[in-house]
Amino acid sequence: MRGLCWLVLLLLHLPWETQLQSAGPRCHTGPLDLVFVIDSSRSVRPFEFETMRQFLVGLVRGLNVGPNATRVGVIQYSSQVQSVFPLRAFSRREDMVRAIRDLVPLAQGTMTGLAIQYAMNVAFSVAEGARPPEERVPRVAVIVTDGRPQDRVAEVAAQARARGIEIYAVGVQRADVGSLRAMASPPLEEHVFLVESFDLIQEFGLQFQGRLCAIDLCAEGTHGCEHHCVNSPGSYFCRCQVGFVLQQNQRSCRAIDYCSFGNHSCQHECVSTLGGPRCHCREGHDLQPDGRSCQVRDLCNGVDHGCEFQCVSEGLSYRCLCPEGRQLQADGKSCSRCREGHVDLVLLVDGSKSVRPQNFELVKRFVNQIVDFLDVSPEGTRVGLVQFSSRVRTEFPLGRYGTAAEVKQAVLAVEYMERGTMTGLALRHMVEHSFSEAQGARPRALNVPRVGLVFTDGRSQDDISVWAARAKEEGIVMYAVGVGKAVEAELREIASEPAEQHMSYAPDFGTMTHLLENLKGSICPEEGISAGTELRSPCECESLVEFEGRTLGALENLTRNLAQLTARLEDLENHLANHK
Repeated sequence: MRGLCWLVLLLLHLPWETQLQSAGPRCHTGPLDLVFVIDSSRSVRPFEFETMRQFLVGLVRGLNVGPNATRVGVIQYSSQVQSVFPLRAFSRREDMVRAIRDLVPLAQGTMTGLAIQYAMNVAFSVAEGARPPEERVPRVAVIVTDGRPQDRVAEVAAQARARGIEIYAVGVQRADVGSLRAMASPPLEEHVFLVESFDLIQEFGLQFQGRLCAIDLCAEGTHGCEHHCVNSPGSYFCRCQVGFVLQQNQRSCRAIDYCSFGNHSCQHECVSTLGGPRCHCREGHDLQPDGRSCQVRDLCNGVDHGCEFQCVSEGLSYRCLCPEGRQLQADGKSCSRCREGHVDLVLLVDGSKSVRPQNFELVKRFVNQIVDFLDVSPEGTRVGLVQFSSRVRTEFPLGRYGTAAEVKQAVLAVEYMERGTMTGLALRHMVEHSFSEAQGARPRALNVPRVGLVFTDGRSQDDISVWAARAKEEGIVMYAVGVGKAVEAELREIASEPAEQHMSYAPDFGTMTHLLENLKGSICPEEGISAGTELRSPCECESLVEFEGRTLGALENLTRNLAQLTARLEDLENHLANHK
């Protein structure tokens, strides 16, 4: 296994522990399972064993150990094999060093083959801490011996190599070269080492330092590199982070200005970032999906503008608009209420069981939103409320409340009736009772418009045609609002003509609020407006008294003009008759 970084410590560092600690730059390893197989037979004299112990301590201290880096195990052998500590035992160098220092030599024979077999079957097993074969973590055995094996090694070493264990054979002093070669992995010149004594191990390593492991010069420091120091064989170089370029001094870095090469088709501005050029839009604009073009931001869609009627986006801001004839209030959002149209308004609300209690509360809230844009007063708009199901009940008549607040409070107090849907009966009640003077409607002589608004969510259980027609014959302008399973044919029959302008529909109670704008623009009646005449805002609707006065005056003028024209025609006829 060429280039194993742990080996540089074996080859570079001095034999004594203190010298190994102060030796040259450390070589960092990747994931590695490393087992040292140490000969502690009687031929290894005590001071030689002590030298090997200190050498092993210094070697371990130079390794990059850890559960996800190099795992280290140590076994010693003589006539028997002993595990000093397995691969799973320690993840800190200090613990390994302590165990090595406590090591007591066995001082018997030299059963190297038995030690290799133990390493293959036990030391490199998953149970002992070796990583599973599927993780492809290299397995390396370093055998250090000083004599000839007393058992066979060639066959068992071949089995170990076949299982993926890479073997380094280090012979000291009296070691048998043939046995070393039989144990080591190929190529032998990179896996067999022989030195004359334990004191000379480091000298032998110096001969192969450049070939076996590249020294990480960057481990000594950054060498002035502003961002990264990168190691290379026998040298190093500086590298910059992404988005930067190395300066001429080969150490400092400068951010790349990608926009200096052009604006990269950006509609507004090119901005250089570490990841490359990016297009940026000026304030009030949004970058489009193509990453280059810009579009004016529609603030009305992106903010809670609160406009009562309409929001208009204008560059970096927005403004609220009101319908024609209504003025924007001081808050810049709400619109003035209709103050010129005097109306008697009766609301017929469906309280059948199909509406359900929670939706009935939504209906009451909807009614109060209608009240909010009316000028409720005895002289202005009067409001009455009728609830219907299998029967009809007047919740409050037209003349009872004189302010919007009173009306809204009364609406909230209405209790849900449930049962059936007798819409025809409700229309009859409205025609016969709700618009009577006794109920608070103003006399017909005052020509105050009468408006009825029917709110229903389903098909009527009785006939509506007679009283829907009667209501319109009585001069009541009828509006029909349907929700959910409301029948379009019935809504059209209830609504005044043109039906499209007097009926509205929402698929469910939660979405019916959009109907408000239709009603806001239609609360004033349209009688007397001829086809093709532009409809005016409800706030511009004049009372029918004023309209009638202007109409009668125009008819009188027209009558006088016709009389004068008739007299002139008679004079002309007489003149012609006299000349015959």
